[in-house]
Amino acid sequence: MMTDFGVCMFPTDYAIQPVPLARAAEERGFESLFFPEHTHIPASRRTPWPGGAELPKEYWHTHDPFVALGAAAAVTTRLKLATGICLIIERDPITLAKEVASLDTISQGRVILGIGGGWNAEEMENHGAKFTQRWKILREKVLALRAIWTQENAEFHGEYVNFDPIWSWPKPVQKNGPPILLGADSKWAAERVVEYCDGWMPIAVRGDASKGLARLREAAARAGRKFESLNLTVFSAPPKEEAAVRWIEQGFHRIVFGLPSAGPDVVLPILDRAAELARKLA
Repeated sequence: MMTDFGVCMFPTDYAIQPVPLARAAEERGFESLFFPEHTHIPASRRTPWPGGAELPKEYWHTHDPFVALGAAAAVTTRLKLATGICLIIERDPITLAKEVASLDTISQGRVILGIGGGWNAEEMENHGAKFTQRWKILREKVLALRAIWTQENAEFHGEYVNFDPIWSWPKPVQKNGPPILLGADSKWAAERVVEYCDGWMPIAVRGDASKGLARLREAAARAGRKFESLNLTVFSAPPKEEAAVRWIEQGFHRIVFGLPSAGPDVVLPILDRAAELARKLA
């Protein structure tokens, strides 16, 4: 299987904007463009950032991912439009199902929904979600999305999501809805991927993925699901050949190179180098 190559960036108000970035990514042959999400960052800053001491300002300057991806869809024809990640815990599942299905219809089936549990407890609390319950909430919202995307009279009855039969169109162009990739790397991630997702999307800078892959293979076997049916995407990888080769050798189907949230003068040269590496490894 050939490896696909994508790029990801926080699409902020001060960086290269989604339209020129999407055009540039497609022109250079990239398969996909991933945008992350934070609706806001609480000013208290109580929750420490997993990436280090000081939270980069792009976390509270980013565009809404679906608005940004909708703009990208309008100026491209092949580029896949992805969230990396969408904080579905903070979103109403009925509204989110409509947003994703609308984008998939407008783009003619080019959406990938990358999701995760999130790390900022007070951000979630502002949306009425408790940090300690985030994985139970996420699971129910994924299952509710699937129901809305695939059923004429969709209904869902859970602890956190509950609605009687509804009508909601458009349905996604992609059968059963866009692929859902889980961005997580805890010891429980494998079970969650196998139960309700289509693939796994660990962050490259978190280190070696061999243990995660082994857990995923074991979880798939226990559940009677083919490991080969799961999409393996590595997220926010450095555009370095040695690291990329390692990911490919481990069996990842997609490598998403990380771009800084900066202007065209900074981003486009990095995009050129990443595209050159992608062509070499393809």
